[in-house]
Amino acid sequence: MMQEKNVNCVVLLGPTAVGKTAIAVRLADKFGWDIISADSRQVYKGLDLGSGKDLSEYYVNGRQIPYHLIDIATLDSEYNVFCFQQDFYRTFNSLKAQGKFAFVAGGTGMYLDSVVRGYDLLTVPENLEQKKELEKKSLEELGAMLLSLKPELHNKSDLAIKERVVKALQIELFKISPEGIKARSELLSRPKIEPLVIGTTLNRDELYKNIEIRLRQRIQEGMIDEVENLHKQYSWERLEKLGLEYRFVSFYLEGKISSKEEMENQLCASIRHFAKRQETWFRGMERKGVKIHWLPRKSSKEARYLSAVELIEKYVPEF
Repeated sequence: MMQEKNVNCVVLLGPTAVGKTAIAVRLADKFGWDIISADSRQVYKGLDLGSGKDLSEYYVNGRQIPYHLIDIATLDSEYNVFCFQQDFYRTFNSLKAQGKFAFVAGGTGMYLDSVVRGYDLLTVPENLEQKKELEKKSLEELGAMLLSLKPELHNKSDLAIKERVVKALQIELFKISPEGIKARSELLSRPKIEPLVIGTTLNRDELYKNIEIRLRQRIQEGMIDEVENLHKQYSWERLEKLGLEYRFVSFYLEGKISSKEEMENQLCASIRHFAKRQETWFRGMERKGVKIHWLPRKSSKEARYLSAVELIEKYVPEF
């Protein structure tokens, strides 16, 4: 297990509808921190009710808790884990330069994992000319080239599909190019994250009840109107790709789901499945060596907050 050493970052993670934002805001207020959001949809402008931004919760006694990586992108382009990791490192360095401590809160497992375990992500630029030249070669020639560049290749099944071999070769060729060497050196110079990871969740019945209550509240607050207004700028296909609330409300507005009641029922079931997938991802992080300090499931939000405070005061040197 990864153990806490010189902790330089606190992470609060958990599935949807467990009260992460409320706990995170109180922790940020107590310790004087900003919040770095780790949510794959809250990065987008205009995705408010459906993504559960709850920005009104970021106020304590009239003071707004500073936050980062919310409302930083538009739906005109795809925001992905590479974008998040780069934005996180920039934010981490900026906060450090200001003498501030990094505090991350969210539920997007891959985003969280990418900084907790430090994914080595490279953006390989498209090279159509190189691709055409490689595609002229036989599968055997391509396989030999790939093995010469990556002799430790474990999954030999990838050598059986020409398209995969070409893609893998382009990645390896980029790594040894001047641009690739520069990009890899930047990976080595990125900050090392030593996190205290705190997890919060609830018993399944309570979690499902929270999901249902929150969904009804957001629909009453105008979530359907939000999706309808987004469609004035973006296609149904683009909105459907956002998943969950945006997919099912789009289906309803398109007439693919016959009634509002049916849409709510299908969406509620889908969010429940999503919460289970989030918990599965977090368990996977633990199997890969990430130590997650889980707050007591059966306790109130207040008790979970106090448990988090206790952990932080125990493991974070400055406290």
